[in-house]
Amino acid sequence: MLTGGVKKFGDLVGSIDEGTSSARFLLFRAETAEVVCFHQKELRQSFPQEGWVEQDPNEILGVVYECIERTLEKLVELGGNPATDIVAVGVTNQRETTIVWDRTTGEPLYNAIVWLDMRTSSTVEQLLETVPNKTKNKNYLKPLCGLPLSPYFSAVKLRWLIDNVPKVKAAIRSGNCLFGTVDTWLIWNLTGGPNGGRHVTDVSNASRTMLMNIETLQYDKTLGKFFDVPLEILPEIRSSSEVYGLIKFNPLRGIPLSGCLGDQQSALVGQECLTRGRAKATYGTGCFLLYNTGTAMIDSSHGLITTVAYQMGPEAQPVYALEGSVAVAGAALGWLRDNVNLLSSASESEALAHTVENNGDVYFVPAFSGLYAPYWNQDARGVICGITEDTQRGHIVRAALEAICFQVRDILDAMNNDCGTPLQKLKVDGGMTVNASMMQWQADLIGLDVLKPTFVETTALGAAMVAGRAVGKWDIENVSIESSCTSYKPQISEDERDMRYSKWKMAIERSFGWENNAL
Repeated sequence: MLTGGVKKFGDLVGSIDEGTSSARFLLFRAETAEVVCFHQKELRQSFPQEGWVEQDPNEILGVVYECIERTLEKLVELGGNPATDIVAVGVTNQRETTIVWDRTTGEPLYNAIVWLDMRTSSTVEQLLETVPNKTKNKNYLKPLCGLPLSPYFSAVKLRWLIDNVPKVKAAIRSGNCLFGTVDTWLIWNLTGGPNGGRHVTDVSNASRTMLMNIETLQYDKTLGKFFDVPLEILPEIRSSSEVYGLIKFNPLRGIPLSGCLGDQQSALVGQECLTRGRAKATYGTGCFLLYNTGTAMIDSSHGLITTVAYQMGPEAQPVYALEGSVAVAGAALGWLRDNVNLLSSASESEALAHTVENNGDVYFVPAFSGLYAPYWNQDARGVICGITEDTQRGHIVRAALEAICFQVRDILDAMNNDCGTPLQKLKVDGGMTVNASMMQWQADLIGLDVLKPTFVETTALGAAMVAGRAVGKWDIENVSIESSCTSYKPQISEDERDMRYSKWKMAIERSFGWENNAL
């Protein structure tokens, strides 16, 4: 135990980073962003039916608790003192994933329905039937919430739960049902659960539910009525940087929980894209591009969604972003490994892609469960085009990696068309950026410099920054932590880039309509 109030590492800010495939807890030195210690653990997913993806909310919570405990043990070993050194904790989370639970017992009423789950396709079809004038316009609600009607967003998942799980309907009738995305589930439990837990979310997560009005930042009665969802089961919407409550979980008892951001918005903050016109791409299970549009809400006419990037305190103006989401990025390598045995691990993809000189004119569209931005086509299915007798394993692996780069190009083109200000460079982060060859192909296929910071855990960093800011320990606006970057510059000609992109577009066309069109 240290005496005299001297903190070996100075003020520390904790970050709970709860992703789709793993959770971790990291401790950052305030303002320098140096990671002192962390612990990470994988999360299981279950697939009860084709297109269904679920997780156990209690397992998510248990893994987060375990990561906190292990990290604090490491801090003590390093000579730190959790009780005095940690000044705040922030949360960042997989977005849209939907949990409903009983407010009196704290028990989940059903498994968490994960963001990429497709069971609600039929729910979306039923909802489209209710759009006035029988237009089936999937952008009908976009002026209110910034989002197209899609299985992706939380309100549709909640509607499915109300329609299909009797326990949920009964809990709503008795007034005991609480709804939340993963941030809300964690904050409620950490601040006391059934014993006074705070039922809150932040604007960045609420903007993904289809239930929040994108201008007023409050739940919208019109949206609630459209989905037939009782607004009283929803969490209170707060800013991204304020004290929500004090943690009741023992190793962190009494420490303020003071920051919350959806994972992609958190990466935007962690990459310091805090001014209009900056953009970042995060490569994980999916791939997500966010373009900071400042306090202006830009309504995309090219298939992007308008989302809240962050709100730095209850009195601050919200900052908005245009977002393009790619459903399948790293998940394509998982498919090559688990389903068709072309890889023994995702990490060998780079070496395998180098066993061939180029992609061999093979194009892979990994539309396993439809396509997100800018197409929003839930009937698309995966295709591999251009196979000949000379096609080898390396060609298909390389085509899978290039597919991620092409999808990023699709979204950047849409962003340039919407904003009128072409991006100068793209900041990148996330697990897949360890693949240097893929980052080079990304630069080649978009014709821009790609900048990868030495520190790639920017998602966790963003949540720590807003949490530290809320308690006056992190001056985000004035302290730059811009780290050294690896820069990838385009190395192919404009003609080659355009020729390869036009072939990608041909492959995209071939992926459409598989669910609807009889051959």
